[in-house]
Amino acid sequence: MTSQPPADTAATAGVGATADVVATADVAPTATPIVALRPSAGGLSWTRRWAGLLIVALGLPLLTAVLVAVRSGLAIQSTLLIYLLAVVVVAVVGGVVPALLGAVASFFLVNWFLTPPYYTLAVGSREAAIDLVVFVLAAILVSVTVELGARNREAAERSRVESRLISQLSSADISQASLMAVLEQVHGLFGMSTVALVDPAVPDAPLALLGPTPSGPPSLTVAGTDGLQLLGFGPEIYAEDRRLLGVLAAMASRAWQGQQLAEQAAQAHQLAETDRVRSALLAAVGHDLRTPLAGIKAAVSSLRQEDIAWTPEEQRELLLTVEESADRLDDLIANLLAMTRIQAGAVSVQISPVALDEVVARALLGSTADVTIDVPEDLPLVQADAGLLERVVANLVDNARRFSPDGIPVRVHAQQVGAADGSAVEVRLDITDHGPGIPTSQRDRMFAPFQRLGDHNVAGGLGLGLAIAQGFTEAMNARLVPSETPGGGLTMTINLPTVP
Repeated sequence: MTSQPPADTAATAGVGATADVVATADVAPTATPIVALRPSAGGLSWTRRWAGLLIVALGLPLLTAVLVAVRSGLAIQSTLLIYLLAVVVVAVVGGVVPALLGAVASFFLVNWFLTPPYYTLAVGSREAAIDLVVFVLAAILVSVTVELGARNREAAERSRVESRLISQLSSADISQASLMAVLEQVHGLFGMSTVALVDPAVPDAPLALLGPTPSGPPSLTVAGTDGLQLLGFGPEIYAEDRRLLGVLAAMASRAWQGQQLAEQAAQAHQLAETDRVRSALLAAVGHDLRTPLAGIKAAVSSLRQEDIAWTPEEQRELLLTVEESADRLDDLIANLLAMTRIQAGAVSVQISPVALDEVVARALLGSTADVTIDVPEDLPLVQADAGLLERVVANLVDNARRFSPDGIPVRVHAQQVGAADGSAVEVRLDITDHGPGIPTSQRDRMFAPFQRLGDHNVAGGLGLGLAIAQGFTEAMNARLVPSETPGGGLTMTINLPTVP
């Protein structure tokens, strides 16, 4: 009854909210093995039945020939017990039908060859007749009992296999894999060429499909839950398989419904995250973006007042305020755009050999007064995107500056770290400050957008610098790791792979 799936079998499964959205994928092995069921509840295979008939056709005549040679020394009761044993063997091997044939054949063989008068069906005494009748009845009773025991064992084994199968499928995660696992079990257990889960309202658009697209009507239709149906295209099945198919159809329906609920939950989570980011962005726009705009407007308005005579020094200060506010505004907008690109997965990365000392120099150009740079020129080239790496270094240094105490510079240090034999494996770039640091329990949150942990008294920032640094670092296949600075503070380490 079972068969293996064809080699070109394809699996399709719906991933949308409507039945006409169907995704296609190759059939992948599932974690749940296909369990072989018995061909019938209590039935024996034809091989065993033919083996039982062969024993009757060949074994009983051979046994009779042996007993005929020694019949003078055997009592009729002993002969009948030997034939009874033979009938039991036939019942165990081939079931009740060969056993009944063996019982009847044994009756005639004993009567003809081993019961006086020999070579006739007549019985010489009443005791011998009773013995023969009791033998036939006992042989029939034993045959039926053995058959019933075999049926019960087969049914128990089948129930155990079905229970294990249902338990394995029930314990699977609610996902597309669990739905396809149910379809694969139906496909393999019952030899179906194609198995589909459909909504009867749209039967031409299956929710999930395993196997080639069918061309004819299904050979079986089993109702699932919530009106869904499990369709099978292939051979007819045994009546006792209907119960298991009903359970599998219900499991396939529940797996589909669970998948839809999981997708809805994921969408709800994404909408909630979007709302959180939007709220944080609006709050940031209301404060951080307004501050440089207010500075620009105040400085320009002051310069345009004709009733006040500004000295050259005062004009330079006002113009410097405009320039610094405009730079600050440019940085804030650039960070917002960068965060948008990261969240949209639209970061363009061009990995190439890069000299780290040149990137650090460009990132800190004109702003090295409170930064100590120790990046040797003889470091090996690293694999990175020069533009993204420059932005990462600039953001990390800017973040470290805002937390560093006055008079204590930020330290930018690079070194190569290698294997035990001294060969370079990667380059490590440390940006170190001696500020208040961040507790270990909060380091997972520090990379979230619009998070400004412990900087309520620090000026400026949307809380995007570290989020952008991590996003760009991961896009370059590098690693950004926070750690505590010896003596207090925070050290951000960029681990960059070297050029082979």
